[in-house]
Amino acid sequence: MRRRVGRWATATTALLVAVVITGCGGEKPPVPDMADELPTQVPVDAPADRPTEAPPAAVEGMGVAPSAKSSPSATPTVKPKPKATRTSTGPLAKPKPPTETKLPPPPPKPAPSDCKPSYRGTKATNSQVKAALSDAAAKTYWPTSAPKLTIPLNLVKATAWQESGWQSNIVACDGGIGLMQVMPATADWMNQRFGESYDINDYRDNAYLGANYLAWLTKYIGDMYFPETDYSLDASLCTAEWNSCLLNAVISAYNYGHNAVAREGQPLTIPNPRYVDNVRSLMTGCECLSF
Repeated sequence: MRRRVGRWATATTALLVAVVITGCGGEKPPVPDMADELPTQVPVDAPADRPTEAPPAAVEGMGVAPSAKSSPSATPTVKPKPKATRTSTGPLAKPKPPTETKLPPPPPKPAPSDCKPSYRGTKATNSQVKAALSDAAAKTYWPTSAPKLTIPLNLVKATAWQESGWQSNIVACDGGIGLMQVMPATADWMNQRFGESYDINDYRDNAYLGANYLAWLTKYIGDMYFPETDYSLDASLCTAEWNSCLLNAVISAYNYGHNAVAREGQPLTIPNPRYVDNVRSLMTGCECLSF
C-alpha cells in the first residue's frame, strides 16, 4: 500500500534546505514560524506491518480470524483425560448396580431325594441333539447391546449333559424339562423378555431356551462384575478362586439362579462349586464332545 506525503513532509524539506544554505555561508534566511506550517492532524496511513485490532468475541464466533496475539486472559485449552481401562479380569469388589429390570423367576425348591424323573414323547438322537445345541450356540442373542457376547459350544454341550445326559424327553422332579432342564416359568419369562415363542417341549427350542438363558446370565453378571471384558467366557481367565471369572459365575447361576450369585452391593458368590467343577470338567472331557 503506497503512503501519502502530507504537509509535514513539505515543511521538513524547506527547513533542511534553509540549513544547507546557511552552512555554505551568507546570511541566515528568516525561519518561518513552524506553528503556522504544522497541521493539527497528520494524515499519514498506518504502517502496513502493524497488526490489526482483534475483532469482538461475538464476531470471532461467526468465523472471522482471531487476532495475531492471543489475549493473556484467554482460558488455556484443557485436554480430556484418557478413559481409564481395567488392568484385571477379576470381578469388581463392589459391583455396578444392575440395569436389567425384567428378572427371571427364582429357582424351584429342591425335589425330594427319593423322587425319580419321568419321560414323555420321543427321545431325540445324539446327532439331532448335537445339531440343535450347535445351532443354539451359534446364535447371536445380543446383536445390538452386546454383539461380542457368544456362548461357547462346549459350554452348551456340557450344560446339557450335566442337566439331562442329552435326554430330550426327560422331566425332572422339580419340573425341569428336556435337554437343558428349563423350568416352565423361566421359559415363559424368556419368551416375554425377548419376544420369542419357543416351545419348551421341542428339543430344538429347548436348546435355544437354555443357551438364551446362559447368554442373559452372561450379560447380567458381566455388566455388574466384569465390565470392559467383552463378556469373555474363556476358562483361561479363571484362577483357583471360584469367583475369579465370569465363566464360573454363569455356570453357577444357571443351576442356582442369578440372585444367589450376583446381588446388588455384594461380592460375587459361587454357592455350588461342585456343580461348577462338574460342568467345567465336561467342557473338556465329556464323551458327548465326540458325538
